[in-house]
Amino acid sequence: MGGMTLDDELDRLFNARDRSNMQPTIDALLPIHASHPKNARVLYEVGGAYDTAGQEATAQGFYEKALAAGLEGDLLRRCYVQYGSTLRNVGDHEKSLEVFAAARKKFPESAALGVFEAITFHAAGRSNEAIASLLDLTADFVRTPDIDRYKPAINGNAAYIRSL
Repeated sequence: MGGMTLDDELDRLFNARDRSNMQPTIDALLPIHASHPKNARVLYEVGGAYDTAGQEATAQGFYEKALAAGLEGDLLRRCYVQYGSTLRNVGDHEKSLEVFAAARKKFPESAALGVFEAITFHAAGRSNEAIASLLDLTADFVRTPDIDRYKPAINGNAAYIRSL
């Protein structure tokens, strides 16, 4: 890797990736994983590469190892989004919702976590909860004069829809 740090090398690989053909990225990551088998970011990035390649079951295992290895900060937030979505894609809606609930407590400022949680509510057949969640996200994160004006009504409608 020359004078490059591990993070520099991972950044370089991901900036060069072709989302429609992830195999070269996966092939470049596997020796890095072999050299750094417990590195949380390496585990997360390998999981993300398999995820993008459509290999969710493999991605799931790497995401779980990355979380166990102590991923932190923005990478942790991103891993939660991707891991929760992967669980949804493999049909484990309840576990996906557990992951999103925990992640939203840890990262309440993340609109993306709420959006992907709403997608899981929908996939789990909980359409009212999905719509209510999106309404609350709109009230919480969209800053325009008309949304601000109607924020109490938006939140009230969310509560009503959630109660149906």
